[in-house]
Amino acid sequence: MLSEFYEWGRVSSTLVMLATRAALTYWLWHALYASTTSSAGLNAQQATTYAMLGVFYIAFRTVNRWAARDTMVQHMLEGTIAYWFLRPVSPRRYYCVRACGDLAYGACWGALAYGVCLTTGVISPPVSTRAALATLATLALGLVILYYLKLLIDLACFWTVVNFQLVIMYEIVQNVLAGALVPLWFFPGWFASFDRLLPFQGTLNVPLSLYIGRTPVSQLGGDLAVQAVWIAVLAALSTLVWRRAAARVTVLGG
Repeated sequence: MLSEFYEWGRVSSTLVMLATRAALTYWLWHALYASTTSSAGLNAQQATTYAMLGVFYIAFRTVNRWAARDTMVQHMLEGTIAYWFLRPVSPRRYYCVRACGDLAYGACWGALAYGVCLTTGVISPPVSTRAALATLATLALGLVILYYLKLLIDLACFWTVVNFQLVIMYEIVQNVLAGALVPLWFFPGWFASFDRLLPFQGTLNVPLSLYIGRTPVSQLGGDLAVQAVWIAVLAALSTLVWRRAAARVTVLGG
């Protein structure tokens, strides 16, 4: 967060980009509902709220570490990844603490955008108090899933050194299967059924569907169970990969 505040150009550009994406999303969805009052069981306000929250969520979980030269791939290329293994704090713990810092910074942007849009009536409040609590619960577990997915993508650098293409592929898959680009209820039924078995839907579609009332709170137990299973699987896999990665630290070919 401090590195961002030292360069106000990055802060202002983030603000402009977030405002632009939010405005375009708002206009797009209202234009799509211009000739109808309901589609896929939702009205224009519900669909716009979902889409707008998706925009805030992407900004919420995306922090620019590249400008600060603090991405995993940059450390691998420059050899500074070795310091991760020389500190008194383990690399796993350091990575986790760093991710929490990213989350705190992203939460500031997400909360600001949410507060402004909720106050101005651009988006709707949650359909009920129970839905709000369910949204927060599934959102928290979804962020844990995202943490492990991003961690595994970064750990791939220990085998590939450069993971640019993998990051691009991951971002596309994540945004599509999570419903960040297009709500999942517009996809065919077989696609939605298949997606329920994957970890991505629990990171975005599940919390937002509870928020707007698309999914009843009565289904919360099943959603939480799927998220918990994926967290356990990804946590175990990341532990295994960390152990193997520690044996593959390469600095300038040595």
